[in-house]
Amino acid sequence: MQISRSESHQLGKLKRQKRLRRVIILNVTLFGIIIVVLVAWLAAENSDKWKAVLGFSDSSTHNQTQVDSPGNKQIEEEGKLPDGNTDSPVAGSNNEDGSGLMSEGGDDEQAGGQGDIAAAEERVSLSFVGDLLVADYVSGITEKEGYPFLYQPSLLYLSEPDIMAGNLEFPVTTRGVPVEGTPYVFKGSPEVLPAMRDAGFDIMSLANNHALDQGVDGLLDTMKHLDAAGIAHVGAGNNDKEAFAPVIKEAHGIKVAYVGLSRVVPFTTWKADKYVAGVAESYDTRRALEAITKAKSEADIVVVMVHWGKERVTELEKHQTDLGKQYIDAGADLVIGSHPHVLQGFEKYKDKWIAYSLGNFIFSSYPKETAGETGVLDAQCTKDGECELTFHPMFTVQAQPTPLEGEQAKNVLDRLTSISVGVTLNEDGKLTTE
Repeated sequence: MQISRSESHQLGKLKRQKRLRRVIILNVTLFGIIIVVLVAWLAAENSDKWKAVLGFSDSSTHNQTQVDSPGNKQIEEEGKLPDGNTDSPVAGSNNEDGSGLMSEGGDDEQAGGQGDIAAAEERVSLSFVGDLLVADYVSGITEKEGYPFLYQPSLLYLSEPDIMAGNLEFPVTTRGVPVEGTPYVFKGSPEVLPAMRDAGFDIMSLANNHALDQGVDGLLDTMKHLDAAGIAHVGAGNNDKEAFAPVIKEAHGIKVAYVGLSRVVPFTTWKADKYVAGVAESYDTRRALEAITKAKSEADIVVVMVHWGKERVTELEKHQTDLGKQYIDAGADLVIGSHPHVLQGFEKYKDKWIAYSLGNFIFSSYPKETAGETGVLDAQCTKDGECELTFHPMFTVQAQPTPLEGEQAKNVLDRLTSISVGVTLNEDGKLTTE
């Protein structure tokens, strides 16, 4: 049976995840063995002194439970992150091959670990970034460093999720005629896509105001090159049927439908129609809402990736709040926004999340202030569409989205809290409602 490029991409991604997890598990296990051997040697060297340190009496030594020994406690601690959290995307128990770090305790702890694995398999991990423009200003850096360089600091966040998505803010083509009448016209080489795929990206939205910067030829080339690279795409097509059609992906037995829409279309001729290639627009919401409802009938979870809002401002436009709620009423479980080029806030409506803008992910080599703030949004979702969100703040340095820590991370999270609607971002990036 022949395997498609998209399926091959998914298989390769799973293999890379498994290899990384096995290396981590092996290293932790070996370190744990060393600790146990060291403790045993110290006990043999001076058993009386060791007992005194532990507070054991001669009569109680053999009655003490195994998990109370410092050696076993250290083994347990080795599986934790510095903050004590064991839910690391690398060292956790959500392994496709069923492997994972198990506690060294008794049957109850092992049963709990197996329960955690079962619970993890009932969820799908979806992650998102904002706009990607791997061209223009970024080209000077990629010519020197290569395309994989862009994703190195953020690679773990991109490669670990079951499905990784973003907004492709430029046509990928070697031909086309540049559009006239807009201030910015972009174009990128097909050579950008293999590194993007290898970094972990599975799907791109083309529903934006730059998809036809190089005309219909540029749009059709973009779809062709994405197909060849094994990256799915939504939000544009040869006609409106293709443009509004969802892409459905499946992980852990959960079907996830992606719909791409744009409320930013420079020319009416760019809107996909029955015999017109273009993007799926959301000015007239009829086709958009019908597409969402249809997608919900075909999948467990519906994600709407929408281009909207006003550039370079954190304040929301009325159409963003109105449309976000309409999408959820029609069946969307997650609404992920792009286009403003800065981070905007979050809102929860009818237990469903709206991320109004994830800003620029890769857009400029020399970003300043809020234009350089970016990040990866993680969603852990059940089959019935209940999602828990975590935002990992980053800042772009030499075109590389770079994870923030400490006070810098807290500043971004606090600012997002201040511009969100009834939502708080905790110090670990998790979103909660007030």
